[in-house]
Amino acid sequence: MLNLDDAISKLRSCEHLLEAELKSLCEVVRSILVEEPNIQPVSSPVTVCGDIHGQLWDMLEMFRVGGQPGLTNYILMGDFVDRGHFSLETFSLLLAYKARYPDRVTLLRGNHESRSITQVYGFYDECQRKYGNANVWKACCGVFDCLNLAAIIDSTILCVHGGLSPDIRTLDQIRVLSRAQEIPHSGAFCDLMWSDPDDVEGGAWSVSPRGAGWLFGSSVASEFNHINSLSLIARAHQLVQEGYKYMFPPENNLVTVWQDSKSSGKRMDN
Repeated sequence: MLNLDDAISKLRSCEHLLEAELKSLCEVVRSILVEEPNIQPVSSPVTVCGDIHGQLWDMLEMFRVGGQPGLTNYILMGDFVDRGHFSLETFSLLLAYKARYPDRVTLLRGNHESRSITQVYGFYDECQRKYGNANVWKACCGVFDCLNLAAIIDSTILCVHGGLSPDIRTLDQIRVLSRAQEIPHSGAFCDLMWSDPDDVEGGAWSVSPRGAGWLFGSSVASEFNHINSLSLIARAHQLVQEGYKYMFPPENNLVTVWQDSKSSGKRMDN
């Protein structure tokens, strides 16, 4: 039986778990996540965090400044892995915190929580290097398929990794998506992971240069928020030097959150 407090201590020291321990942890977290809805309801106060990308030390600094999980509520909006050197320890630690404090840690799926993307951007290779096989990577991919697609704070703030979709007008349409799968190459599920807000002409939709998802403008965000009685959309997926950036004035009804040791997340008190 895995001792979660021991696992957390080990991972905070940047030591990865034994293969059997991590596979067991993945199963524990999967069993928690499958009972959660596509849109996880969360009450304020809560700290909302953007992309981490294997930056373990930045994440630990964020927890030091913002409060340790268990004492502080967290929504982490995906892209936990790839690019950084410690994706394995970063994701493992988040899983351990989710298992230890399931009601205080919400883990959303990002576009990098994907088999195809992690085979290109580093997580697959890191697992192979540290364990000598792909078993742990496969176990982590099983968790990816169970991660929440979104969270909603106090019924008024929607948190999602990427953005909106022309195929989704209501939150109920997100709630009925089948999430237990690899991220599709197109469609509503894909768009939630890949879309970006932009100053699109007419505030509408435009083709995304990413090759997946869409660019969406101020009118799209305003209409979606109005239909769903939302005051704000919080999302990640893009670098903003300030740590967070509001868009679409004068309403400022969307904020992008970028995670690093300086930004330490965005506190949502209402």
